[in-house]
Amino acid sequence: MEQLPGRPGNLTPEEDEKLRKFWEMFLQVCGVLGDDNTATETDAASEAPSRTGTEKPKKSRMSLFKKKKDKEKGNGSGTSTPTKVSGMDSLKENDPEDKWGENKAYLETLARHSPEQIRATIWSMVKHDHPDALLLRFLRARKWDLQRALVMLMSTMNWRCSEAHVDDEIMANGEEFAAINEKSSDPKTKKLAEDFLAQLRMGKSYCYGIDNAGRPICIVRARLHRAGEQSEEGLERFTVYLIETTRFMLSPPVDTACVLFDLTGFSLANMDYTPVKFMIKCFEANYPESLGVVLVHKAPWVFQGIWKIVKGWLDPVVASKVHFTNTLKDLEEFIAKERIPSDLEGTSGYTYEYKEPVPGENAKMKDIETKEKLLQEREALYEEYEGKTIEWMNEPDATKRAALHSERDAVAKKLREQYWRVDPYLRSRSYYDRIGVIKPDGTVDYYPANIAPATTNGTAAAIAAGETAADDVD
Repeated sequence: MEQLPGRPGNLTPEEDEKLRKFWEMFLQVCGVLGDDNTATETDAASEAPSRTGTEKPKKSRMSLFKKKKDKEKGNGSGTSTPTKVSGMDSLKENDPEDKWGENKAYLETLARHSPEQIRATIWSMVKHDHPDALLLRFLRARKWDLQRALVMLMSTMNWRCSEAHVDDEIMANGEEFAAINEKSSDPKTKKLAEDFLAQLRMGKSYCYGIDNAGRPICIVRARLHRAGEQSEEGLERFTVYLIETTRFMLSPPVDTACVLFDLTGFSLANMDYTPVKFMIKCFEANYPESLGVVLVHKAPWVFQGIWKIVKGWLDPVVASKVHFTNTLKDLEEFIAKERIPSDLEGTSGYTYEYKEPVPGENAKMKDIETKEKLLQEREALYEEYEGKTIEWMNEPDATKRAALHSERDAVAKKLREQYWRVDPYLRSRSYYDRIGVIKPDGTVDYYPANIAPATTNGTAAAIAAGETAADDVD
């Protein structure tokens, strides 16, 4: 499959230079590079000429000096102060063009979080992705404007760790924890768990297969939603959970998804603007460049007025990805007939049926000792990647820089492979793990041959999740 522009391995010289500068800014804000280690005193947003093999080395070379110095002084506990990033002094907290309040979130993040916390959270966002791929999403979303891209990245980091608690709660607790909490004596805890599981069980939104461009498909059955049935928090947690889980179904070079809104049987009773606004914010502010195409299928006449309102909230780029379909033939322009679920008149024979969590499927999450060893191993890979990145940023010779880029890619591959060893210690198993779509090694089977019923005694899940294996830790 052809690599899309602006992705790792398919950058213009100008885009490659922007990526280099963006890494410099990122490493500065994380405290990896200190004020005395910056490569240049010029504004990071200024246009720089493409680097060539004849370019002279810069007098001041970046290094991991500050980070190592902090460790030697015992300042690695999250107490060091943020490093000043060039070009950010003119940032206005209340910018009328700042749709999602990202400037304010950026400034609050610097005030409330140490560089070490910022670094740890952003690295945790990478998961199985290529680190360059993550940063490039933000650059593309902000049209290669370095300042705006950094503000967006930091705003997303703040949302993930301080507001949504994506990794430490939503993904760590997952479905099994909700199944336990729906029996809780605490009314709020019980309601939140019931709301989360109700949406999974009814299949209000679910993933199935890929479209003609190889993008995983998320189907939203709007007729199953009733305003007020689930709490706002329950709706938001379910939305984030599904988006995060879908990330694991992206197989490079594919890095976007297809969202299909099935409006069969839709009426005004199903319309609820609050979760729609939240979904828009997720994709525009916190999951940039994640939408490949949006299909609105069988929209009734009453939806015309609703669409006028919703379209006004959308970024023009996002709005341009929305397509309306009314028949199976229309859908086939985007998805092969044999890959369309039965309730959408396809011939796949597939009908969504939820498989309940199984006792024992998250056994490894209790093994704290192995988890810590794997996280230490991962931290070493982070530092190796940062070191190679700084070498790449410093190198003036084009040929040597290309070789360093390959070395960075090799470390990125190790990060991806190592992630799937640590994943079962960090992330609760999902429905898609249980039915065999997401494999333990990170491979994806969009159409598993046998979707067997979930067991009730926990044996199969315990084997799948496993007790800690010897090869989990090197």
